[in-house]
Amino acid sequence: MSTATVDSVGRGTKASKASKDHKKPTAAALKGAIQLGIGYAVGNLSSKPDRDVLMQDFSVVESVFLPSEGSNLTPAHHFPDFRLKTYAPLAFRYFRELFGIKPDDYLYSICNEPLIELSNPGASSSWFYLTSDDEFIIKTVQHKEAEFLQKLLPGYYMNLNQNPRTLLPKFYGLYCIQCGGVTIRVVVMNNVLPRAMKMHYKYDLKGSSYKRRASRKERVKPCPTFKDLDFQEMHEGLHFDLDTYNALMKTLQRDCRVLESFKIMDYSLLLGIHVLDRKPLVRGNRCDSRKGQKVLYSTALESIQGNVKDPEPVADDDTLGGIPAKHKDESLLIFLGIIDILQSYRFIKKVEHSWKALVHDGDTVSVHRPNFYADRFLKFMGSTVFKKIHRKLSHQCQSCILRYFCNFSLETHGVVVAAGYTSFNQPDLLPQSAVSFESAQNEEEDAENRSFFYAAQIPGSLQNPVLNDESQNCLMT
Repeated sequence: MSTATVDSVGRGTKASKASKDHKKPTAAALKGAIQLGIGYAVGNLSSKPDRDVLMQDFSVVESVFLPSEGSNLTPAHHFPDFRLKTYAPLAFRYFRELFGIKPDDYLYSICNEPLIELSNPGASSSWFYLTSDDEFIIKTVQHKEAEFLQKLLPGYYMNLNQNPRTLLPKFYGLYCIQCGGVTIRVVVMNNVLPRAMKMHYKYDLKGSSYKRRASRKERVKPCPTFKDLDFQEMHEGLHFDLDTYNALMKTLQRDCRVLESFKIMDYSLLLGIHVLDRKPLVRGNRCDSRKGQKVLYSTALESIQGNVKDPEPVADDDTLGGIPAKHKDESLLIFLGIIDILQSYRFIKKVEHSWKALVHDGDTVSVHRPNFYADRFLKFMGSTVFKKIHRKLSHQCQSCILRYFCNFSLETHGVVVAAGYTSFNQPDLLPQSAVSFESAQNEEEDAENRSFFYAAQIPGSLQNPVLNDESQNCLMT
């Protein structure tokens, strides 16, 4: 009879009576088995010819036993005996190739040096390991999540073919390690927050408000992960130039609609903020013997810029692919990605939402219908978290455009101009306000703008006149 247990590093495992005869593997042994297993699986793939991915490839699970003394097919190792299961190996090989990850680089990143264990601020029992070169995150997942990911692969394949630039997690491999009665499943993903860049603020945002505040235990950590209510108290929104804002929101909208189509909800936006003006860039812990792989579209900036000329963008060494932004007078670099997408709106989630809605406003709790969740998520990101920088027209631009409107009206309607005043075929009447930007230089800027827009509404002018070249240039500035 099987019983559920939790191993020394906090992961859910399954043990049986037979496992009592085995010595429970240490955390270091499990990490080593993960590295050895992935190395064996990727190396074994090199003997298989390249071909198109077929539908049946997504459901394949390959299993091999790796005894410590080695065998005709497997290498000897100093870890306890373990069994390795590799899910959809050909499909994941295609995903790695799509993002420009070469097998040798993938193996070097994962297997060359010990994995770095990271803390998990979330509610899940998952643990995270980071490769020494900062490229990949290895996350433990539950059986249901691994099963759901494998079912998701055909749709994921279709979406990546249509749009490789995405803020969704980039999955590079799914594996299962069974060692000494302990079973762990791990997924290899892109690293959203590079360690080489100091994150002065870190947020996990869902767009909901129910219990969306960091706990006291989390707040005392050296680098806490805050939540939605904390963001609204600590920041008044992050401001981007118009093109960047539009590219970011377009990417988020596209990604959310994909998640909605798969009936996925309860995902988060992981947001890291580096303040450029606060401290110089912090380098550190990046492998000195080898530069980062610079996986295609792996940085935040590369993931949202869909119309760049360079087919192989490379993250700038000073920004590590961060997105420039402003907050008040501070210059920022933003790092972000959508995480935790392996939660579908199954029966248990529907029950959870109904139960929480009884004691709190149902629209504010995290768990919700996928379409409502996506709409609320996008609204929160597009209005509260991310904002556009509104540029005001300069005096020169205002004068140029005003000059055009005045000339247009003069030529079309016979306006008489004398001593700075305008009159529309009524020389005995003065207009309500004489427009002269030169005389209004000492007024407040909002008063200038009101004068400008009044001038643009001269009676008799066309609704959408064609501007001359000089005026058009000012409008586009």
